Amino acid sequence: MFHSHLDSLNEEDLEDTYCSIEIQAAFILSSCVTFFGGLIILVFFRIILKIAKKWQSIKHSGAVLKLFSSGRSGLNPLRRFYFYRVFHDRIELLLSAQTFVGQVLVILVFVLSIGSLIIYFINSTDLTGMCSTSEDRTLTVDLSFNAFFSFYFGLRFWAADDKIKFWLEMNSIVDIFTVPPTFISYYLKSNWLGFRFLRALRLLELPKILQILHVIKSSNSVKLSKLMSIVLSTWFTAAGFLHLVENSGDPWLKGRNSQSMSYFESIYLVTATMSTVGFGDVVAKTSLGRTFIVFFTLGSLILFANYIPEMVELFTNRRKYTKPYEAIKGKKFIVVCGNITIDSVTAFLRNFLRHRSGEINTEIVFLGEEPPSLELETLFKCNLSFTTFVCGSALKFEDLKRVSVESAEACLILANSLCSDLHAEDISNIMRVLSIKNYNSHTRVIIQILQSHNKAFLSKIPTWNCSAGDNIICFAELKLGFIAQGCLVPGLCTFLTTLFIEQNQKVFPKHSWQKYFLNSLKNKILTQRLSDAFTGMTFPEVCRLCFVKLHLMLIAIQHKSGFHNCRSLILNPPAQVKLDKDTLGFFIAESSQAVKRAFFYCSHCHKDVHNPELIEKCGCKTGSREELTGPAMVVVKSSTSCISECQDSAREQESSLSIASLKNRGVMVSDTPEDSDQLDSSGMFHWCRSTPLDKVVLKRTDKSKHEFRDHIVACVFGDAHSALVGLRNFVMPLRASNYTRQELKDIVFIGPLEYFHREWRFLRNFPQIYIMPGSALYTGDLHAVNIEQCSMCAVLAAPSKPLSSQILVDTENIMATLNIQSLRVSGPTQRPSEPEAKAVPTFSKHDGKRRYQQIPILTELKNPSNIHFIEQIGGLDGALKGASLHLSTSFSTGTVFSGNFLDSLLATAFYNYHVLELLQMLVTGGISSQMEQYLVKEKHYGFHESCATILSGRARCKLGLLSLDKTILSDIKPRKTFGQLFCGSLDNYGILCVGLYRVMDDGEHSLENKRFVITRPSNEFHLLPSDLVFCAIPFSTTCYKTEEIPYKLENVPSAQTLDDITNVMAMAPESPEQLPKVSPVAEKTSQHLSSRVYPS
Repeated sequence: MFHSHLDSLNEEDLEDTYCSIEIQAAFILSSCVTFFGGLIILVFFRIILKIAKKWQSIKHSGAVLKLFSSGRSGLNPLRRFYFYRVFHDRIELLLSAQTFVGQVLVILVFVLSIGSLIIYFINSTDLTGMCSTSEDRTLTVDLSFNAFFSFYFGLRFWAADDKIKFWLEMNSIVDIFTVPPTFISYYLKSNWLGFRFLRALRLLELPKILQILHVIKSSNSVKLSKLMSIVLSTWFTAAGFLHLVENSGDPWLKGRNSQSMSYFESIYLVTATMSTVGFGDVVAKTSLGRTFIVFFTLGSLILFANYIPEMVELFTNRRKYTKPYEAIKGKKFIVVCGNITIDSVTAFLRNFLRHRSGEINTEIVFLGEEPPSLELETLFKCNLSFTTFVCGSALKFEDLKRVSVESAEACLILANSLCSDLHAEDISNIMRVLSIKNYNSHTRVIIQILQSHNKAFLSKIPTWNCSAGDNIICFAELKLGFIAQGCLVPGLCTFLTTLFIEQNQKVFPKHSWQKYFLNSLKNKILTQRLSDAFTGMTFPEVCRLCFVKLHLMLIAIQHKSGFHNCRSLILNPPAQVKLDKDTLGFFIAESSQAVKRAFFYCSHCHKDVHNPELIEKCGCKTGSREELTGPAMVVVKSSTSCISECQDSAREQESSLSIASLKNRGVMVSDTPEDSDQLDSSGMFHWCRSTPLDKVVLKRTDKSKHEFRDHIVACVFGDAHSALVGLRNFVMPLRASNYTRQELKDIVFIGPLEYFHREWRFLRNFPQIYIMPGSALYTGDLHAVNIEQCSMCAVLAAPSKPLSSQILVDTENIMATLNIQSLRVSGPTQRPSEPEAKAVPTFSKHDGKRRYQQIPILTELKNPSNIHFIEQIGGLDGALKGASLHLSTSFSTGTVFSGNFLDSLLATAFYNYHVLELLQMLVTGGISSQMEQYLVKEKHYGFHESCATILSGRARCKLGLLSLDKTILSDIKPRKTFGQLFCGSLDNYGILCVGLYRVMDDGEHSLENKRFVITRPSNEFHLLPSDLVFCAIPFSTTCYKTEEIPYKLENVPSAQTLDDITNVMAMAPESPEQLPKVSPVAEKTSQHLSSRVYPS
């Protein structure tokens, strides 16, 4: 009885509360008729327009005549069309929010949409509002809002190019299903909620509004706002639909299965459904509601599983990576910015941490412009104890303040060497330097630069200071310098590279030569202050003592000039250079512990110690401080050494001493520039007057006119729009002044002529350069430059291009290598580069025979993983399978080079910038960072028409490759071991031997006597007659035998010419050797008989 009475009351309430089916149909039909009616009209007009255009094309001449037949301009259709387009463009510009009025309009529409949604929320709280005939206070306000929406809809419709597409847009559907029912409700005096919940979809415009108001700026903020707008709009819209169908019931049941559900309960039901919880206290009873729940559950799984966790991650990461770094007093840290990616950070950490393995006392703060990826975040977590990531930009002072740049030991800037726009990458990093220096001028900055000509911008920064530790690591300069050295001396680029790479991979050698090569990879360039016991001794004396007694190879020192209180690096100085107190020595050794022997050595306490491992710090207070007396020697410093003190007052005196010293060395110096070698203003490179490009361009048809012999061929890829490689960096080491004009080799470039038009202004003042327009992929061009007779063919990497795969960056290099390697030279084994012409002997052991040989080649790879292509082309079966480039056979033989190891120089420059300076001077032909800065300030950097002077800068050592039986090294007796050869060559000729280039033990059946590099052999390492020796050779020493010119002791160069001298590397000891023992007297004064023979 009670239930029947309650049901009768509910039916009466429903009749009074809810609108009738007719009223609901009026609201729904107003929207449906508007939508479908407008769509049909638009489709009809589209069809009519197409028919009219087709008819016009048939009657084209008459239509055009009619178009221009109107007498008055006001009736001219073209005139009307012009005003239509102008009005259309103005409306389109207004709606795009590019003007202030347009921004105000867009913001106003969004605010009114939110206001209309709020009115819907207010009306939904009162169930009687579902359909009420009484006067509603919000009805007038909502009507005025929708009137404005109608106006805005008209503007959008007018500006739309495709009307049908506009009609089907989401915002258009929202307006069509919300605006007409509002006018119907005002007419019927009944306020039915209907589809007004669709106004919640306007929340999707929230990110755009926040960007216009400059509330959000970063990409993460925009992404977070988009995700939030999608979730909120879906949430409110789904709740509105359930609220509608549950309170209205199923239409076919005339609402009999409806239930009273507030909008809050609808939101609760949607939330329970999205979270897949489903408590069951609030459920859908209508068929429409339950059907909607089925599909909404599937969609909410995707929405909730993807968007919500991503929102949480963005929100937490934003707070996590925006916290300022707290610098603790006394704790060292560095800041790393620029190209922060998983590859760059992995390479940096590997190289940075190996310098202080087990002694990590410097924290690394990475300043990245984007939040780290999942892989990068995992890497930071693995190194959490000494790494911190802060999201920000080095271009903003507030971000620099958050990482406490002013308290950092240094700020390191990483560059992306594989980017497609090298210039843009350099400029962005230079801007970071400007920002850091403007924030704090005392912050030390170490930057990676990709293109050498961009270095000039850094030297112009007022607060840039090389003497304070600011360093530039130029990839193009060093990379091309390494390749150039490999062209001058076969295998030298591999020899130098092994001194900077770190070998941690476990490898099991298959052949004996692999064992020798892998052992040599342990040697590195290290520096150490020398003991006071060496003070007053000459460099050869100290070098010999370190090698024999300490088992250390000393290759260079930092010498203090006599005229100026400055220090300069000198490679293999002669006997006139005597060591000062606290002299910095450069060694090739296996560990920093080994080179400490040179600091602990005491001539009093260690004179009877024969095991170098026992040389440790002694308690002697007088013996280690004993200084040897000797004649004072003044060494003149040239323009390549320290900078600030070398000004106009000493310039004339230095120039006169330079020419006089060259005369004393036996070099013929004429009074006229035409009769002497012309050098540039620094005296470091050979120079000539500017040569027009058309004078050096070769033609394939004129091969007989340019029969090149013993020349260098460089294959270049590029076009008129590609980034410049910087060929000047390749040419400068090949035109270094420590080689005479007769020793210079012709350089022939093969490549597109339009590319050389852009490079030529940097090359026009270098002598003996030629250009063959063409491609290394065409065999005819290779034969035209007589590649069969070249001493070396270098295949330079192509300029960076945007590619889908990094494996394809070396495609042109690999194909060119394949083309060149397919060529075979048939002829006698003796090549033009034999000792009769140069210091580099033949690679063949079978005299008088004729056989096929491959052309010597040096290929540059951008991606080291592509080494397996080169190994396959060369047919090198002895390669270490699965090994990296630096463990490959091609690398060990000096036929391939990759600049990826240059990333390690960033850590090297931070820990010991002297090593970087030594490397730069060595591979670039003698240019140091200090000299470069000086020449820029004095406007001498470059090559000018008036420059034709000879300076003492050319009197520096040069690197060479000498044979044991066809050069002056054959006179050294005994020379069974490397230690005997080292001491003999140093004592007799002042030549510093640093490594070997040995033939692989692959048997007589091999057509190619390939050689591999051995860095710093041990003292007792046995030599073979076929071995070639890497040496640092004094400038005026003749290496091949000449009976007519005896070796004279008085030909030793004067000290005034020892200002700028190149440097080489030394090697680590292995076991005691049978070397000539150093007597106690010799430990103090080792007589150095260095003979010099000068070319006629």
